[in-house]
Amino acid sequence: MLVSANLVQGIGVNWGSQSSHPLNPSIVVGMLKDNGIKQAKLFDADGWTVSAFAGSGIEVMVGIPNNQLKGLANDYDKAKDWVKENVTKQVKDVDIRLKYVGVGNEPFLKSYNGTHLKTTFPALQNIQKALNEAGYRGKIKATVPLNADVYEAASNKPSDGNFRKDVRNVMLQIVKFLDENDAPFLVNIYPFLSLYQSSSFPMDFAFFDGGSPIQDKNIQYTNVFDANFDTLVWTLRKNGFGDLKIMVGEVGWPTDGNINATPKLAKRFYDGFLKRMANKKGTPLRPGQMEAYLFGLLDEDMKSIDPGDFERHWGIFRYDGQPKFPIDFSGKGNNNKMPVGAKGVQYMDSQWCVLKQDTKNITEVVPEIDYACSNSDCSSLGYGSTCNSLDAHGNVSYAFNMYFQVQDQSVEACKFNGNAEIVKQNASKGSCLFPVQILSAGERLSLAYGATIIAGLLLSLFTLV
Repeated sequence: MLVSANLVQGIGVNWGSQSSHPLNPSIVVGMLKDNGIKQAKLFDADGWTVSAFAGSGIEVMVGIPNNQLKGLANDYDKAKDWVKENVTKQVKDVDIRLKYVGVGNEPFLKSYNGTHLKTTFPALQNIQKALNEAGYRGKIKATVPLNADVYEAASNKPSDGNFRKDVRNVMLQIVKFLDENDAPFLVNIYPFLSLYQSSSFPMDFAFFDGGSPIQDKNIQYTNVFDANFDTLVWTLRKNGFGDLKIMVGEVGWPTDGNINATPKLAKRFYDGFLKRMANKKGTPLRPGQMEAYLFGLLDEDMKSIDPGDFERHWGIFRYDGQPKFPIDFSGKGNNNKMPVGAKGVQYMDSQWCVLKQDTKNITEVVPEIDYACSNSDCSSLGYGSTCNSLDAHGNVSYAFNMYFQVQDQSVEACKFNGNAEIVKQNASKGSCLFPVQILSAGERLSLAYGATIIAGLLLSLFTLV
């Protein structure tokens, strides 16, 4: 069933690719079409993925990873080659509606310690120049997806906003360039992170249904999204670019990996955000329609969890393309409407790898748990997560099964020194899903993981034993 006529205007989605078993791109594009989503933002320009959009009518933004910025900044020929391979071939030969190129991804995060400070702007210049020379001037525009931490306010008032001192010079260069090329300022705003990073942050202020207001001059702000967005507006005004177009590159709410990352709260956030988008309310300083890409489309089990276990659970849909909670993309308040899930998904056999029931001393399998979680995704076992209430036996079984599934259900992946067995009965417990992996034609990525979940898991095991 197509629902495109009811979709909120200006809404797109981010489609990340850091998954051990990615869905076939044609299935994902079909899911986008079924839900009426007409804009998609990618984090690379993978040909297999991009070609799936051929003839779909969906507008695409492709991305350039941060690790390519230096080469593109230092060698214009590389920029020309990139455009030839990733733009010209797709647009002319495959009929892709390509509108933007995202140069880098949040390259000025404080955690990068200035790594991309000198390469991002030259790379942006070279890509736009190459696009222009290839005949796409005014048709395909380059921009830089930026985290909202590139600007700040000494107080909590938007009118005090300005660019961070350490990036101010390069940001002014970028903003001037965007203005000259009629390209948008692309900013990622995450109310969830405001809540996650501060225990004193008022929870209701993260949503759109009433919160502790802040007063700034003659404006009262009742949610952090508006306050954050208007901090950017003030920042641009102060630097002479008050009319520059702003697009929200990422906005969303995770569903697991933290006590405040739940489907219920994600639904609350999206219900409020989409309703505002449908009403074309905008923000106090930028009323009217805005464009925004929801983050994200699918869960990604190979994202780094250094920022937090929730990083692997931003998807509106699960890893297999099935919806997690009702969401009305029309913003009309039909809050019990489930989105259309992926069709044609094939799963591996219905079998699970679990700890043997007769295992007495669970502390002896701690090395195996460490290995399993280091090479799969145990982020749902953390405090406040969906599988946090499992007992010690359940914790171990969950870890074993996640590794077993990532390894394509190989019999050798369910050994664990004789402590594990393959069962045919669904091992899921309550709200804790023990997944069965999908059959995927994608190439497995290298796992990006942090050690936090391992330490937390081992602590919980010793507490329960």
